[in-house]
Amino acid sequence: MVLTLACLAACSASAHNDRVYGALTARLGESLAVLGWNPSMSNLRWQDDYVLVDVDAAPGDPAKAHADARDVRFGLYRALAHPIEATGVGSCDNVKNVVIQSLLATGGKRLTGTVRLPTKENDTGLVVKTSGVAAWRADGAQLTAASLGDPAAFTGQGYMLLGLDADTIAARYRDDSAARGGPMMLLATPTLPAPGLNLACSAYGSSALILAHASRDAVHVSASLCTQGDINQAPLYATVAVAGTHAAVWTTR
Repeated sequence: MVLTLACLAACSASAHNDRVYGALTARLGESLAVLGWNPSMSNLRWQDDYVLVDVDAAPGDPAKAHADARDVRFGLYRALAHPIEATGVGSCDNVKNVVIQSLLATGGKRLTGTVRLPTKENDTGLVVKTSGVAAWRADGAQLTAASLGDPAAFTGQGYMLLGLDADTIAARYRDDSAARGGPMMLLATPTLPAPGLNLACSAYGSSALILAHASRDAVHVSASLCTQGDINQAPLYATVAVAGTHAAVWTTR
């Protein structure tokens, strides 16, 4: 999962070498220069149906032009079924029962506060949320928060177990699946052919069919999927997709 700051403006040039499709990258808590600002993001958390993240930004050079704070957008990408985006300023205006300081632009000299990203249904009708994550090197050493500061930890291969919850209204899912010709499936990448890097990856696999009991009013599926391969791709830049399938079911009666 990647938290991204974006804007409908040209990004400032930089000598930063770590890029994802040309986009500058930094870890949570670090700052970088983009759009004339030096923003940092921290305290990424989930609350109710929202993703919240704290932002603190100041102009890189007050004497030079920078993007209008009202145009700066934030988003979550990669290990999600659907990207989530929101304009930072004003994103918390309609939040109820949550005590937070909404992102504010103070006289164009500082951009501070919290950005809210609502986790809504996407065009598949499914609400997919992460419920847990754990990652290891291929040699079995677990990756922790401390590993992020160790360049040697991210060499070679690795794997990650990603917990996912998928929910939707049964009536809609039933009608959509009938029109599509089959149920939906969660697919996690990258992956490797069996047996893979660890027995857990063979046991959990990289896909899960969303096939709940047809008599229920709601569909809820909890799954654990494995991503494996290059350690900089499988744990750090995993992707979860939702795809339509054609499936068959055998019953005992």
